[in-house]
Amino acid sequence: MAEMLTGGHPNGLGRTGEVIDAVLADDSRLPELFACLRSTDATVRMRAGDALEKVCRERPGFLLPLADDVLGEMAAIDQPSVRWHTAQILDHLRAELTASQRTLALDFLKRTIEESSDWIVLATTAQVLGEWAGGDLELTRWLRPRLERMATDERKSVAKRAERTLAALSDGEQSCR
Repeated sequence: MAEMLTGGHPNGLGRTGEVIDAVLADDSRLPELFACLRSTDATVRMRAGDALEKVCRERPGFLLPLADDVLGEMAAIDQPSVRWHTAQILDHLRAELTASQRTLALDFLKRTIEESSDWIVLATTAQVLGEWAGGDLELTRWLRPRLERMATDERKSVAKRAERTLAALSDGEQSCR
C-alpha cells in the first residue's frame, strides 16, 4: 500500500483512490494503511491521512477500533496535511468516542487551533470545534475568542471560516435561550 501512495506530484493524490477502494472492499487492510503514517516520506503520510479520512467518512465504524491510535500516533504527527485529516477523522468518530477519548480529542483540537499557522489546519479545526461546541457552553466560551482572532486573519479562507463558525455558534446560543 505504501508503494501505491509513493511518487507523482507531492501535492497530488496519486493512487490514493485505489487505496481507499481496497480498504473499503477489505477492512483487514486498514492496519496496513495506518502503518503508512509511519513512512519517512511526507507525501506518503499525507496520502495515507487523506485515505484514512475518506474511509472514515464513508464507514466510520472501520476506524473506530483505531480511535486510540488516531488520538495517539496520528495526532502526534506534526505535518499539516496529517493534522487536518486527524481533525476530520475525530469529527467523523465524535458520536462513538468514549468520554476519555473525547477529552483527548478536544485536547488535540484545542492545541491544534492554538499552535498551528497552516491555513487549512486552522480552517478545518475551527469548523470541527464549531460542530463540537453545539450545545456545549464551556467549549463555546473557550472557542469564541479564538474564532474572533481568526476572523481578523489576513488569509481570507481562515477569516471566512472563523466568521461562519462564529455565526453558527451565535445561532446555537440563540436557540438555547
